[in-house]
Formats: sequence, C-alpha cells, structure tokens
Amino acid sequence: MKQLVFLFLMIVSIGVTAQEPNKWQGKFEQLDQLLPTPNEYRSGSGAPGPRYWQQRADYAINAELNDNNQSISGSETITYFNNSPDVLKYLWLQLDQNINKKNSMTAMSDDNSIVDSVSTRTIAADLKLHDFDGGFKIKSVKDANGKDLAYTINNTMMRVDLVQPLAPGKQMSFSVEWSFNINNRMHNMTFNDGRSGMEYFPEDGNYVYIIAQWFPRMCVYDDVVGWQNKQFLGQGEFTLAFGNYAVNLTVPADHIVAATGMVQNPNEVLTAEQIARFEKAKTTFDKPLKIVTQDEAIAKEKTKVTNKKTWKFYAENVRDFAFASSRKFIWDAQAVKLGSNTPLAMSYYSKEGNPLWEQESTKAIKSCLLTYSKYSIEYPYPQATSVHSAAIGMEYPMICFNGARPNKDGTYSDRTKWGLVGVVIHEVGHNFYPMIINNDERQWTWMDEGLNTFVQSLTQREHYPDMPIGRGPAANIVPYMTSNAELQRPLMVNSESVVRNNFGNEQYAKCATALNILRETVMGPELFDKAFKEYAQRWAFKHPKPADFFRTMEDASAVDLDWFWKGWFYTTNNNDQSIENVKWFKVKKETKDVESKGKNVKQGTLGASTGNTSGKNNTDFNNGPEMFTVLPTDDRFYGDFRARIDDRAMISKMENKNFYEITLTNKGGLVMPVIIEWTFKDGTKEIERLPAEIWRTNESKVTKVFMKDKEVVNIVVDPKNETADISTSDNSFPKATQPNKFDELKKKN
Repeated sequence: MKQLVFLFLMIVSIGVTAQEPNKWQGKFEQLDQLLPTPNEYRSGSGAPGPRYWQQRADYAINAELNDNNQSISGSETITYFNNSPDVLKYLWLQLDQNINKKNSMTAMSDDNSIVDSVSTRTIAADLKLHDFDGGFKIKSVKDANGKDLAYTINNTMMRVDLVQPLAPGKQMSFSVEWSFNINNRMHNMTFNDGRSGMEYFPEDGNYVYIIAQWFPRMCVYDDVVGWQNKQFLGQGEFTLAFGNYAVNLTVPADHIVAATGMVQNPNEVLTAEQIARFEKAKTTFDKPLKIVTQDEAIAKEKTKVTNKKTWKFYAENVRDFAFASSRKFIWDAQAVKLGSNTPLAMSYYSKEGNPLWEQESTKAIKSCLLTYSKYSIEYPYPQATSVHSAAIGMEYPMICFNGARPNKDGTYSDRTKWGLVGVVIHEVGHNFYPMIINNDERQWTWMDEGLNTFVQSLTQREHYPDMPIGRGPAANIVPYMTSNAELQRPLMVNSESVVRNNFGNEQYAKCATALNILRETVMGPELFDKAFKEYAQRWAFKHPKPADFFRTMEDASAVDLDWFWKGWFYTTNNNDQSIENVKWFKVKKETKDVESKGKNVKQGTLGASTGNTSGKNNTDFNNGPEMFTVLPTDDRFYGDFRARIDDRAMISKMENKNFYEITLTNKGGLVMPVIIEWTFKDGTKEIERLPAEIWRTNESKVTKVFMKDKEVVNIVVDPKNETADISTSDNSFPKATQPNKFDELKKKN
C-alpha cells in the first residue's frame, strides 16, 4: 500500500505522462544546428564580432525630372569602398526599374486567371495592356578616367566588370548615366509597379511624383551570402549598403521637393517668407507650422511655370535616397524633442488630402519618433517626412509615401483617419527597421515588416488609446492561423515564396503577434524591452541576420527561447491547448495514530475524484472530491540522508485544502505557456501562469496538480486570449456548451 501511494505521489510531482515511443518531436532542442556557426564576424552572443565588416557606397547624383513627358534622366558617380577581406573582380548593381519592362521576370512569372466578371483596370494591369516603355535605359558605365567599363544586364541586376580587381581596403569610383519613364501607379494593382511612380490629377492637370528605386544602386556584399543579387520580383524589398549622398534634383521651378536628407540651398528654391517659416518650424514643438500653405499650392496649380530650379540635398550614412516632387504640395513641419536630437517631423500633401492630413500626418510622425526612439535607438537623422499619394505605404530613409484620403467634400470616416495614422506610423517607423537596423529585406521580410509592425502597435497603444489595433494582439491572428495550411509558409522563408494574399497576415501580423506574446506573456516587458533595445543598439547602421536577432534576445535576457523561435518562425504550427480532464482531491480529516519507527504520527488521507474511477473523464465538479491516503515517509525513500521531514506538519498543511489535477493537451503542435484562470466558489478569481517548459518532456500532453485554499467552480485556459489559441471552446472546465467565437472564425476560413 505504501509503495503504491508513494509511486502515485512521485508521478504527480513530475507532472507529465509517459511519452509514446518514437514520438519525440524536439521542440525544445537548441537551434545551434540550424543557425550559422559563430565566427569572428558574428559572435555567438548575437553581437557583431571583433572583425565584423561591411561595404560602403557613396553617391553623387545629378538628375532632372521632366514634367512634360514624365521621365527622369540622370548621372551618378559611385565611390565604392571594399571593406571585406575579399578581392572583387566585378560589382553588382540593382536596376529595380526594370520590373516595369513589359517582359520582365515578374510579368512573365505572375499567375492570374479569368473570372465571370472583372474590372477593366484589373485585367488591363494583369495583361499589361497599357502602352508604357518601362525600365532603365543605361547610356554608359565608365571608370574614374572616363573609360568604358564592360557591363551585363540580367533582368533587374547589372554586373560591372572591373579592369583591375578591387583589393581589400581599397576604394574605386565609377559613373553611370541612365534614364527611365515614370510609371503611372493607377495602372498597376500590386507592388509590381516598383513601389513608386506618379499620380495624375485630371481636375487641375498636375502630377504628384513619388520617386524611388530611380538610380542604379549597389547590391550588398556581406560575410554571409557574398553578393545579395536576388532578382527584384516586387514582393521582396531591398538590401542596400550605407553611404553618403549628395543629390542635385532639377525640377519645374514651382515644384516643392521632399527628399531624403536636408535641403542645402533653401535660398535658391524657396521664397523669403517660406524660409522664415522653415526656420521657425525648427523650434516649434506644440503643433505643425505651415511652410507652404494650401492657398499657395492652389495658386501654383493654375499657373504652371516653364522654368526650372535645382534642389540640392545631402544625406549622411543612409542606405538609399528617395524624393517626391509636385507643385501641388502643401508643406508643414514641427520639431520633435528627443534625448539629444531635435529632428523635424514634416508632411507634404496636396489639397486632396485635407483636412485630414494637416490634422493627423505630422502628429503621427512625432508619435512614431518618440516611441520608436524609446524601444530602439534615438532617432539620429535631422528629419522624418510623410508624403501623400493615393493607395500606397512605402518607406525610404527619412521619407515615406502614404495613402488615406478623405472624401471630395473633406469628410472622412474613423476608418480613414485610423488608416492614415496607422500607415504614417508604420512607414515612418521603417526608418528604424530596416533603414537603420539594416536587415536583408529581399530574403527576410519579417525582420523589417514584422519587427516594425510590432513597435507600431506599441506606438498606437501609447499615443492613440482609442485606435483599434489590427496586427499584434494574439486574438487577431487566429483567422490566419486556422486558414488553409497548404498556403501558409514559415516566417523563415524567402519573401517571394510567401503566398501574396497571406503576405500581410504572415510577414507583418504573425511576426508582430509572436513578439507581442514574447513580450507580454513569455518574457515580461522589462526583460523583453532590454533585450530588444540591445539588438537595436548592437545592429544600428549594420546588417543583422535572423541568427543575430535570435541570439541577442537570449543573450540579453537569460531566457532560453529556442523553442519559441522554432515554433513561431520555423513552422506553421498553431496553438490549440485543451483541458482534457480535471480531478478534484481533498484531504480527509482523521485522527487515527499509527506507529512508525517507534514514533506516533498523524495519518491523513487524500481522495481521488469519483468521476475518474471508471476511466471516463469528468465533465463538472458535481460528484465532489474522493479521498486517498497520505502516509508517513518510509525510511527507504531517504537514502543516505540522516535527517527526516516532519510528516505530521506536512500533512497538516494539506488539511482543508483543495487539490486539482489538470490534464492538458497540445493539439496544434505549437508549445506555449499555459495561463490558467481559477474562479472560486466565493466569486473571486486568480490567474496562474506556467512557462512553456512544462511541455519539455511531453509536447502533446501534460498533467499537473494545484493546491488551492478555496473550492473551485470554474477553470479556463488562456482566459484573455494571450496565446493565440485557435479553439477556446475546449479551454474551460466545466466544459463550455457554446462554441467559441474563434471556432466560428475557423469554420468560415
């Protein structure tokens, strides 16, 4: 009898059931075998190694925007610094405008189909019916002495062969002359328009130009993959080297230009009154100040001068350069006080954006810079700009292009307002991820979109408490997690492999949700925030890879997260925890004295729930507890120890207590912490949190006993939907009689 009871107690203390043979899945195995081996370039802690290096590319660009035929022509001198230990015989440049060629790889590889009815715009975009001669026209590639360099164009990539190999530690300059026609963004339905272009306004006959990927740009050469020269197909974004930019942009004289960097010649392109406003804005902190008013913009829409002006910009230590130009622009700005920097938050928008844009855009920029600087690094650049154009959200250093437009009469819904606030915060936030913490977007979308969406949700919570948050809360990812599994991809895949309709849910929302759960439920905000900030500080102005993020988060927190990365980032498993059974035990009071080793001790008894004696699971607490015996400890269980515990005292601690043995199952395969809400007979509640490590020896089923002072009437797992459990109707005891809302969503999907 003693042996049987002690065996039972030993099993209870372990809290798991035996694992079936050959069922080990290894969710708690370390990631070491999957991650690159640490070396002198990237350390095992996740920090840059002692011999970390990266290339640099400086640009001097002269370009002209032709407002008559909507084209750009230009020339650039690139100074390339080979900081690698390798000898380079050729260089690779990106020609992203080539995605707009009629027979581009994207056009040839896109799939589409015919349905019963389709809009003209849709089918015209799908079949490339618009007459448009897109892509770069490369006029010349020359060395520093003006001699031609041999080059080969492969779709969106251009290889330049060097006459003399570029040795480690050396630099070289060469020039490229080019032109291209600007695409009309209305003609395209997806990102395959190259994520920039023009918008035409027939009411006044003017254009808004948002121009990016507009000059041949150096590919990244790094210590992990060498040349990152994957073709630009439209979905995977950009991988770029840091450098300094001196850019001269010639545009119609009545245009206002927004760009990466700061304008260097305001006296040549602005009126005296506009210059005075601009200077005043640099010390205006409470609200945006108009530099170009709506009345001034409307007046220019009607006149359309024919002469030109050149705007000169300079940007230091940036990975790219973009600009916007139009005579329609209203321009406002205000200063933002950070720790040691005072950048300008600036917005450029046409009258079609008002009154929404003048009320919300610059305010959202300020909110973004404040919160992102707190969780990442302090914003280091002199300005951050939001530019208005239809149906877009796209980011570049210090400048982004954003949609959300009110109705023609100036009215707008809450949805439109929050849409603008959300897209501005998100796109300005990209200044941090990936413009500063500069990951490889072409390969790992989640490293910029997912991390950025996560910090966006923190910003919205802090500054816009009434704003609905779509991506980040665990409950909101459930419809995606229960969608067609064949169309889901792990986060750790190439961007172009993601199903287009799942791109936002997967690379943005799933990653943001994972990080939100990691912060709120797994690590706790204090540990998470320190580790997350450490990652940002380590990799600011460098090129992090996934392993650097994973390792830093663990190194800076002392939390083993390999199980978390494996589940959320390497698989498409979901979280589906279930309460399989609950047994209720209680101490039976007895006063019988028994003799043990010559001493009188008090014997207590514990009971097992009657509902389980038949082998069936319980459905409620109606049967009450059943008693079972707790006996004094047999000497054999002490081994070599000479001391003994006080059996009487231990048994007395269990008297009048309620014991609940819960068996949990993991149906979805994703191991997660277990959060239990206890509701007691007196109406009070208690939340108990168990770490994910409870599944470490059995990933599919676990049993654990809890001792409670009060009698329990209800038990719920994940009561606040913190862990993205896809089916919560089996998360309660007594069993729920109505299907949970997530089960209804699952049926619809």
